[in-house]
Amino acid sequence: MAFPTFRLVFLIAAAAFIVGLVAPARAADKKEEPKIDAPHAILIEAEQGSVLYEHNPDQLIYPASLAKLMTAEYVFHLLREGKIKLSDEYTVSEDAWRRGGAPSRSSTMFAKLHSQISVDDLLHGVIIQSANDACIVLAEAIAGNELEFGDRLTKRAREIGLAKSTFTNSNGLPDPGEQVTTRELALLARYIILHYPKFYPLFGQRDFTWNNINQRNRNPLLGMSIGADGLKTGFTKEAGYGLVGSAVVNGMRLIVVVNGEKTAKERAEDAKKLLEWGFRNFEPRILFASGQTIGSAKVFGGAEGHVPLVAKAPVRVMVPKNGDARLIARIVYTGPVPAPVAKGQQIGKVKVWRNDNVVLEMPLQAAAPVTKGNLSQRAFDAVSELVIALFRAGAQRL
Repeated sequence: MAFPTFRLVFLIAAAAFIVGLVAPARAADKKEEPKIDAPHAILIEAEQGSVLYEHNPDQLIYPASLAKLMTAEYVFHLLREGKIKLSDEYTVSEDAWRRGGAPSRSSTMFAKLHSQISVDDLLHGVIIQSANDACIVLAEAIAGNELEFGDRLTKRAREIGLAKSTFTNSNGLPDPGEQVTTRELALLARYIILHYPKFYPLFGQRDFTWNNINQRNRNPLLGMSIGADGLKTGFTKEAGYGLVGSAVVNGMRLIVVVNGEKTAKERAEDAKKLLEWGFRNFEPRILFASGQTIGSAKVFGGAEGHVPLVAKAPVRVMVPKNGDARLIARIVYTGPVPAPVAKGQQIGKVKVWRNDNVVLEMPLQAAAPVTKGNLSQRAFDAVSELVIALFRAGAQRL
């Protein structure tokens, strides 16, 4: 199988339950990467999450107002599930008014004490004005208090694949337990973009007026003519300046996250620089078509010894436009897989490295069913596994 910028060669290591694809080629030169000041940064392609650039993306850090993306996602989720409605009205408590409203001298939509505000308007406040009072109102109405709301956000984060980020409040105001990773902020932004097309345009709305006070969207990328249409900025003394942004050029969407910047100017410049570099230097390449057999998994006790594996969508990775890339792809699963195996059953995933970084992970599923084998087939597999186990135990003692 050949492509303009790389070639793939199958390697199979059944004992380790890994199928590898290796593309030996010239590694991308590090000097070709953009020079930025952000202590933490990542750039990904939105459709499949392929990583184009990363720098310290997995360290836990304080999110500041970028945590409001999780609040927005959870409210979107409740709306989609029919558990709340955009027309529902919630009361502005004294706590929400004091800690997040005008007296707080923080980001606010200037909600009036004891007033009633619809979920629709509260979302506008959260997303466009970065309103702390709107976040607290939503948290109190949905969960009773911010601590319980933070627990629900963390639980929801796990449900959508954020394994490390933890939330203790609705707005990202300083708290030792409120921590996220730069990579998971990018994954959160991607989830919002892909799953809530009805609500995502809110992130690109330029301004919002509430209580006769008009405030502009704080995202500096929106005015840069680079195809940007969202998402969010954040700042606290503890977190520094951060930004999660997204832009579309020629039908390709990229998501950028920078964190820990010293100034608002630096975060805007670095985010813009990464986006422009990504659009200028990368293009998609399909490794495997949707439904194409990628490899196989060993089956235990089945009528067949292996089950073919496929991806539901095309396995597509971003590669440099001008120059070769060294790609390594592996199928990783826990095996052998016990029979019976149902068609469509998820079995492991394919992981793709570009040079030294994992740039793509996609789940794989069985392409065909495998029924239980007869008694002799199951006995043969049991003996085989026993021999393999004894061999491994002996090798470990050497």
